[in-house]
Amino acid sequence: MDEHKENIHAEDVNVKMSNTREEVGVSTEAKPCSRICPAGEPDPQGSPPQSNSDFSHPVYKEIALANGHINRMSKDELRIKLAELHLDTRGVKDVMKKRLKSHYKKQKLMQSAAEGGPTDTYYHYICVVDFEATCEEDNPSDFHHEIIEFPMVLINTHTLEIVDSFQEYVKPELNPQLSDFCVKLTGITQKMVDEADPFPDVLQRVVAWLQERELGTKYKYAILTDGAWDMSKFLNIQCRLSRIRYPQFAKKWINIRKSYGNFYKVPRTQTKLSTMLEKLGLKYEGRPHSGLDDSRNIARIALRMLQDGCQLRVNERIHAGQLLSVPSSAPVEGAPPPHNPRSRD
Repeated sequence: MDEHKENIHAEDVNVKMSNTREEVGVSTEAKPCSRICPAGEPDPQGSPPQSNSDFSHPVYKEIALANGHINRMSKDELRIKLAELHLDTRGVKDVMKKRLKSHYKKQKLMQSAAEGGPTDTYYHYICVVDFEATCEEDNPSDFHHEIIEFPMVLINTHTLEIVDSFQEYVKPELNPQLSDFCVKLTGITQKMVDEADPFPDVLQRVVAWLQERELGTKYKYAILTDGAWDMSKFLNIQCRLSRIRYPQFAKKWINIRKSYGNFYKVPRTQTKLSTMLEKLGLKYEGRPHSGLDDSRNIARIALRMLQDGCQLRVNERIHAGQLLSVPSSAPVEGAPPPHNPRSRD
């Protein structure tokens, strides 16, 4: 429900955006599926290596020279070179240019890593979340959005694959009757939410799902969302309504819109889900505004960005009800081990 989230973002009086400037850097309905594929397990011994911030290393001069050559290539030349390297040839010129630059950068850094130089990786896993919430066609200013679908899609950053997913519907308690607009938008029926459990129970099963996959203990992971609303608005409000504390593991996340805009150097107007897919040469798969299908398509964008060499890292957080930016200079930390929600009482 990305377009609808855009409409309600300005109405949020519970969460305030800080004045911190955004960093611009280089930076099917189903229950839980299979366990993480053992064949694709990254090495859990220690955290993934961090990027070296010392750009005086000779490898960066070689990368800069290659970038200059790529900048002078035409669209046809870019497509031919990508095809020669057996890389994806889809997307607009800027996307293909970034893909080719990232390929050479990755090759140089792999060679450098073998020689004890800089490397270019972060988390073992990325967990994509895209809530669906109660809504009206014209939301009144005092309308409280309640989460009615809790999906998660797990990306293995080592194999660059979607390896697992979770989905449950949630029973709203403040406004238990869904509007016709909400049903039509999300495809979630009144029967689905009537038969679902309240949010605290669903959140407990989310925590158990994350724990079973040893995220935050054996493996380093991060939450990823399409915009700031899911965590700073929907989850924040839902926890207040459910009288439980905001979960620690969701206090920092990757806002893929920021990452996409910064990486491909495009304005915010070109970072909607449908636009990002189109610019990458991809088509939406599934039903728009289904939380699970939206999450899968967001995951496809994240995978393409990783393939193109983007360093997806946490760039937003919530503190004392405020939405804050995480600067690119901040240490890269994975989300903490998930724990069951605590009561506010």
